Amino acid sequence: MAALQFELLHTDDRSKARAGTITTGHGSIATPIFMPVGTVGSVKALTVQQLEQVVQAQIILGNTYHLYLRPGTGVLEAAGGLHRFNGWHRPILTDSGGYQVFSLAGSRKIKEEGVVFQSHIDGSKHLFTPESVMDIQRSIGADIVMAFDECPPYPSDYRYAHQSMERTHRWLNRCRERFDQTPDKYGYTQNLFPIVQGGTYPDLRKASAQFVADAGLTGCAIGGLSVGEPEEMMYEFTALCCEHLPENKPRYLMGVGTPWNILECIGLGVDMFDCVMPTRNGRNAMLFTSCGVINIDNKKWEKDFSPLDDGIDCSLSRYYSKAYLRHLIKAKEITGLTLASVHNLAFYLWLVRQAREHILAGDFVSWKEELIPVLKRRL
Repeated sequence: MAALQFELLHTDDRSKARAGTITTGHGSIATPIFMPVGTVGSVKALTVQQLEQVVQAQIILGNTYHLYLRPGTGVLEAAGGLHRFNGWHRPILTDSGGYQVFSLAGSRKIKEEGVVFQSHIDGSKHLFTPESVMDIQRSIGADIVMAFDECPPYPSDYRYAHQSMERTHRWLNRCRERFDQTPDKYGYTQNLFPIVQGGTYPDLRKASAQFVADAGLTGCAIGGLSVGEPEEMMYEFTALCCEHLPENKPRYLMGVGTPWNILECIGLGVDMFDCVMPTRNGRNAMLFTSCGVINIDNKKWEKDFSPLDDGIDCSLSRYYSKAYLRHLIKAKEITGLTLASVHNLAFYLWLVRQAREHILAGDFVSWKEELIPVLKRRL
């Protein structure tokens, strides 16, 4: 089958916001898009049917580190890949596991060959190399696979950020060589995305974005942001990277973020987003709504029988009341975690659909500037 295709339909006149379509072997994706995070092959507390029918997700994320450790590539290959294993038949993107490995600061060792790390499950030692990570992602069967990179911490001094970036570039060359040498496993084309690094140094970010652009792959990712730096710095470096990445390729900003982060970065030219925030925060009683942020645990919602959010096109969010969800959360009923997670993801997907509509209509900037203060309100 053909490699990933990206059709750029419209760019906003007053910003860099773009509306497009990504086409993969498992279907098309309307951009800008948010990707629910299904770390171990499942979006926490949700079924595939809820993702498809209620959330209206178009693509989900899996993670190489976690899927490699459990259930393992042997199980995934025997199943025919992650799509057949988990029953999700739309596109899947896999994070290379680099972020997870590098977050294990006390139990991993970085060297040129790759990274030696200890499993968080049983303490066993493993080695990830650019080559092995490509092999693992081939076995998982994602439509979009990520290059193995080093995600430096914030803050990092210039010398470390530079060395880390250069290593990421060398690893990208090795990833690409291995990827080109190995076939697609399950009858559809897999696509490799490189990752821009460089810390919070403009010259490094520019050099890395240019290196990634010159790789000529089917898409590009921006990594190493939303790792503790101020929001304005994240926006500054996102904009800088987008300036130097190809216009005719999808741009993926990794691990971002709040609803207002997403809208601002759409305005800077980003097409794809992922973050654990909607599900993780939902499980901790925080709801994102079209009217602002709700801590559903608060007593003020005890007798509020209004819908969770009747401003979005989600039947679940219109059907269940704030009082009922608060009751479930207080009672530690598992259904409460599911409803909160489904609502938050439905809201995120509604938000990017709205952004796309306003980009195509030509009024994205005014809509965004009016909506962001509302989204930030604590209700």
